[in-house]
Amino acid sequence: MKVALVTDTHWGCRNDSQIFAKYFSKFWKNIFFPYLDEHKIDHVIHLGDIVDRRKYINFLSANNLKNDFIYPLMERNINFWCLIGNHDIFYRNSLEINALDQLYDNSSLINLVKKPTELQLGNCDILLMPWICSENWNQCWDAIKNSKSQVMMGHLELNGFEMHRGAVCDTGFDPEEFQKFDLVLSGHFHHKSSYGNIHYLGCPYEITWSDYNDRKGFHIFDTETRELEFIQNPYSMFYRFEYDDVDMNIEKIVEEIDYAGYNETYMKVIVKNKTNPYMFDVFIDNLEKSGVHNIQIIEDMLNIDIDNEDDLIDEAKSTIEMLETYVDQIETKSNKKRLKTLFHNLYNEALTLE
Repeated sequence: MKVALVTDTHWGCRNDSQIFAKYFSKFWKNIFFPYLDEHKIDHVIHLGDIVDRRKYINFLSANNLKNDFIYPLMERNINFWCLIGNHDIFYRNSLEINALDQLYDNSSLINLVKKPTELQLGNCDILLMPWICSENWNQCWDAIKNSKSQVMMGHLELNGFEMHRGAVCDTGFDPEEFQKFDLVLSGHFHHKSSYGNIHYLGCPYEITWSDYNDRKGFHIFDTETRELEFIQNPYSMFYRFEYDDVDMNIEKIVEEIDYAGYNETYMKVIVKNKTNPYMFDVFIDNLEKSGVHNIQIIEDMLNIDIDNEDDLIDEAKSTIEMLETYVDQIETKSNKKRLKTLFHNLYNEALTLE
């Protein structure tokens, strides 16, 4: 049996941005559900954070969630399990009030995972684990200790894994606590990564600049072979262009660019050499006419080495580095690792606001 796995969909992100809503919709309508139809997959497991904000979701975002995801599942009679993630809960230390209960309380389609749940699919026993908080702490750890399942799927915060590129989590649970399982699959961190038996699946699409040039998509899990297949999302929201009219035939490049592909996206233009202001203005004008949602121009007239795409492009990393340096330099009795994690979380949350 093959099961589709997806996680961290964050409907309502970027302050309910409809630019992102349309970008998300392309993935569901053109990639995800067509793949399920073609391969006759009728089991889907969502590993948490189906919505973005813990406190509320506006009507339009709720409508997008319903039309792009919930209704297509219903129309196909898909067996659907949804774990509760930390973004899905109103109270930080309780899963009792959550988005799925409020939006789809009477739906028989959604198997909502609010507590540790043993599930058998094919010949595979799976422990489904929602977000672990103070209220369910003992229940969750008892389930982990006593489970006979070979596979665990959860919404976990594990020490040593990248939350997004360049930002490693130094709090959370010790991965050694989960070595009893042959395979651990988790949501929560948006960067896809693996170490040993643990696999973070990553979010299905780009949400912030931290996701730039980072592979996004969903997975297919084979319950018989335990193989995990990655299906990549071909759509991007964030782009960069290095403008250099000294070392490049800029007139030809500017003329041949497919500007339509940048409609309703975010663009960073790195200016290394600008000796022809007219051509630069033509290029920017073409971008604006194409409907680029946001253009950020970064002057690199001193020719700083930006061969590494993280430099100047991955703003989340450079900003986080500055914050971490600040924490390292201050004199405080507070736990500096916890302070760094707090800065990471606050900055990543700020990135989601328009």
